[in-house]
Amino acid sequence: MKPQTYFDEVEIGTEITPISKGPMSTMHIMRWSAAIENWHRIHYDQPFAIGHERLPDVMVNGSWKQHVLVQMIKDWVGLEGWLWKIKFQFRDKDLPGDTITARGKVTKKYMLGDHGHVECAILLENQRGVQSTVGEAIAVLPVRGGKPVPYPFTPQSQ
Repeated sequence: MKPQTYFDEVEIGTEITPISKGPMSTMHIMRWSAAIENWHRIHYDQPFAIGHERLPDVMVNGSWKQHVLVQMIKDWVGLEGWLWKIKFQFRDKDLPGDTITARGKVTKKYMLGDHGHVECAILLENQRGVQSTVGEAIAVLPVRGGKPVPYPFTPQSQ
């Protein structure tokens, strides 16, 4: 189990532990589509994706990409931390054969009430260096020796 991340230990510029997935196969993409009942043909029907939609291949699901970003932050904040907010934009395609790595970096930190907040730049990048998804997240971390972050987290005012 990963040690807990504490607000006191984090500095602006701290890298979030990256995670990599892949190489993605058409089976990975189809299984995710089936699991979430997304039956859009661009995720499983290669002739349709290429011929009708003019895509280079079937597409990795956006909801899967979202999941990987959430997993990266949640793994990093640990059991006592909380992913409070996340937003992102899909900027490019991820395809079968891609290895996709989630990365992040702390861009700002501050106290709000009794808890430490860290703002992070986040992204998904494939083995070609294409950043297909970029965004931001706010995580709430415990302060060493301070009050625990409540579950579920409710924000406090300044």
